[in-house]
Amino acid sequence: MQTNRFAVLGAGLMGVGIACHFARFGHEIWLYDTDRARTAEITSVAGEILEELIAAGQFSAADKATVLSRLQGTTSLADIAASSLLIEAIPERLELKHALYAQLEQVIDPQAIIASNTSGLPPDALAEKLRHPQRLLIAHFWHPPHFIPLVEIVPGSATAPRYMQEVQALLSGMQLEAVILDRAAPGFVGNRLQFALLREALHIVKSGIASPDVVDRVMRASLGRRYGMVGPLEAADMTGLNTVQDICRHLLPELASGSDMMSLVADIVANGDTGMRSGQGFYRWDETRKDSIRERRRHQLRFALKP
Repeated sequence: MQTNRFAVLGAGLMGVGIACHFARFGHEIWLYDTDRARTAEITSVAGEILEELIAAGQFSAADKATVLSRLQGTTSLADIAASSLLIEAIPERLELKHALYAQLEQVIDPQAIIASNTSGLPPDALAEKLRHPQRLLIAHFWHPPHFIPLVEIVPGSATAPRYMQEVQALLSGMQLEAVILDRAAPGFVGNRLQFALLREALHIVKSGIASPDVVDRVMRASLGRRYGMVGPLEAADMTGLNTVQDICRHLLPELASGSDMMSLVADIVANGDTGMRSGQGFYRWDETRKDSIRERRRHQLRFALKP
């Protein structure tokens, strides 16, 4: 990246989180948004992120002011025109992204990289109206980016391989687990694994095998811990592939397939219960439950790698 200047497009919680991570590792970064209220809140939102890291012993309070000074908000594309990497984190509407990319291509260098943080839109759909489609790739950060280090780098059919490698090297240098996928697929890798697990969890509850609370407790006390140390394929090797093969023969036919279990979710949503934002979903989301989740996150942050 020739100019070594960076920008995040979209100053929502995710965008500020990504920019704050860049700033922690010494990079000055612009945050662009059309909403002046959001750009005005960048310092306070980033400050809350840093305070959480300070409380967990992962960041020094003495460095807070310096990190915050590296974040610059703007509503003008002219301020980010010299950026070599632009991470797009605006709402998941294709027409909005196309409109923004068209504006960007009028002001940025032809070699500048556009990396979309989309969690679901395919890269070829994002790039279809670009004059330079080889510049576009997906860099899918996970929420919250100061806590979950994974970034899935996903190519489109026209993406230049060198751009993938440049972005991977940059992000890996900031202690992020930046992985390059061989090709695009709906859900990439992380969400495919997440929703395969969710499908079985819903099936277990709908079938009367166990309650939501028991399913979540089993997950946190077993796989939640194991997968922090080894992935599923490493675990299979450690178990012994011959043993895995034997288990799969009788277990896989019993696991959920299709989408019948989604009727459980549909019934809850039909009552107006959409989860934490509405205050009710599988659980009642009162302050006690929210505090419990926050404390679990703080506990895990205490054992995260320090930058």
